[in-house]
Amino acid sequence: MTKEIFLFTSESVSEGHPDKVADRISDAVVDRYLSADPHSRVAAETMVTTNRIILAGEVRGPDTVTPDMLEEAARAAVRDIGYEQEGFHWENADFSCYIHSQSTDIAMGVDAAGNKDEGAGDQGIMFGYACRETPELMPAPIQFSHQILRSLAEARHSGAASELEPDAKSQVTLEYQDGRPVRATSVVVSTQHKADVNQDELRNLVRGHVMNALPEGWMCPEEEFYVNPTGQFIIGGPDGDAGLTGRKIIVDTYGGAAPHGGGAFSGKDPTKVDRSAAYAARYLAKNVIAAGLAERCTIQLAYAIGVSKPLSLYVNMHDTAEVEEARVVKILGEMMDLSPRGIREHFGLSRPIYERTAAYGHFGRTPDADGGFSWEKTDLADALRSAF
Repeated sequence: MTKEIFLFTSESVSEGHPDKVADRISDAVVDRYLSADPHSRVAAETMVTTNRIILAGEVRGPDTVTPDMLEEAARAAVRDIGYEQEGFHWENADFSCYIHSQSTDIAMGVDAAGNKDEGAGDQGIMFGYACRETPELMPAPIQFSHQILRSLAEARHSGAASELEPDAKSQVTLEYQDGRPVRATSVVVSTQHKADVNQDELRNLVRGHVMNALPEGWMCPEEEFYVNPTGQFIIGGPDGDAGLTGRKIIVDTYGGAAPHGGGAFSGKDPTKVDRSAAYAARYLAKNVIAAGLAERCTIQLAYAIGVSKPLSLYVNMHDTAEVEEARVVKILGEMMDLSPRGIREHFGLSRPIYERTAAYGHFGRTPDADGGFSWEKTDLADALRSAF
């Protein structure tokens, strides 16, 4: 563990950020298909721009899911986020759908047949990470960045901060000493607002949400607290900048504190290991930390398209291990079936639980009663503890 003092920064974006609007719509498509048939295959992409929503991608699912139903799901997602602006409105935005059938070549590799188990939907590498910096076992900078924006969004939705609009970004820089965060050195929040808002009043409003998100005494100096540094933020959302599915993968995961394999999550059904295996890697890493086996843990999984077994399982405890890493690799591989089918069944992923994941991170969340965020459970911790 390094002993030096250093600064580390992570950012988050709100549900109203253009890329997150696109992620939300793509995941709404996934949920709509899985609601109709839990074995549906979906790879949905969305683009949003000034009063326009464009869907594309490949699916294999029931014909009962029609383009009209997908349009309804997209508009409902935008309405729930809160866009009723002249430049982007849930009700009158132009909608186009270019979703078509999944490639038979891909389907052949993924489908179970005869003695062949269900294969991975693509090749790739996936990472999971956990650490002791927060109660959620997440890196502190990204977790605090998420909390600031979720708090602002809740105030906007409730009417307590009616001057706010949906688009927002946050960025938190923390000072680390002896490998642990000790205080914020700077905080940046840019939030879209109505035209008649006073910037000084907005700054005071945002300050309260930032202070509530940070531990007591961690607030940065006033001169390092930046709210709408450009002076105003009236034009935002897809009207201010086009949004695309899958462009916020670091926001979705660990804020840069851990590696990322490159694959996005949103718009993909659970046969796509970009999504499901990244969830499994986080689950295993989190349980390693919850079991007290290390202070930090990174896990990598690798897959080949059409092949059920992972090609590799790698564990790195960053010189904080209380046990032998090689033995951790062996035990984790025995405790959980890391084939695509095994992951999907372990977490119950063939359910419509994905739209809620599209903003404020896929990790560091509370598991829901209906199976949402099931990969955040720590139900392997006791068994791991016993194994050592």
